Amino acid sequence: MTAPAPTPSAEERRPAGTPDAPLLVVRGEAELEVEPELARISVTVSARGRDRRSTLDDLTRRNTAALDLIKSYGEAVARLSTGTFTIAPELAERGRGERVRSYQGRVQLTAEFTDFTVLGELTTRLADLELTRVDGPWWSLRTDSPVHGEARRRAVAEAVQRAREYAGALGTSLAALVELADTGVEGPRPYRATFDRGVRRMAAAAEIAEPAEPLDLEPPQLRVTAQVSAQFTMAPPQL
Repeated sequence: MTAPAPTPSAEERRPAGTPDAPLLVVRGEAELEVEPELARISVTVSARGRDRRSTLDDLTRRNTAALDLIKSYGEAVARLSTGTFTIAPELAERGRGERVRSYQGRVQLTAEFTDFTVLGELTTRLADLELTRVDGPWWSLRTDSPVHGEARRRAVAEAVQRAREYAGALGTSLAALVELADTGVEGPRPYRATFDRGVRRMAAAAEIAEPAEPLDLEPPQLRVTAQVSAQFTMAPPQL
């Protein structure tokens, strides 16, 4: 049985230039700093009790309160979904047999926002709810954001400009594009501090008479990058 031929590397697949059509290979890169378009938070509602049914009832009530509060912000909420739900017995550490000491329940919610002006107020109000934890926010762009396309266009434009400069340095000009490859698009990545005061993990186990002051959240600049590799043929230079 004949062994399969090895797959050629990228260098081996690259077309070879000739004296009549020299090959020029360049890279183009672009980096944009943009405002985020989405903010996502995670909300975990908990309950604990000695009886399974009462624990489940408490969890249902708290979950409904969190959902109603988030939904009350209307169009500012781009997406709201329920993640994991768990309710499990906690066994006693001592004693014989499987003696249940208590029951613990959790529901995780995820919410995405397009209106950041309400985010500080909402996260504070959620953290004031009974046995509720808030994580986030995480900032991002929409998957169909035009920012990604703009980064790619700028990377291609830089590759063409760079190739023209190299050709000009040889006293010649570009003849044809042989290949254009997308070598990677990154982003968005945070560029600076995400907010003034932390809201990574908050929990409230007791009712507060006066509402807490809204958190002052400052959206970060996000860094989006694109890279391309381009191959051109040139008119033969006079060396």
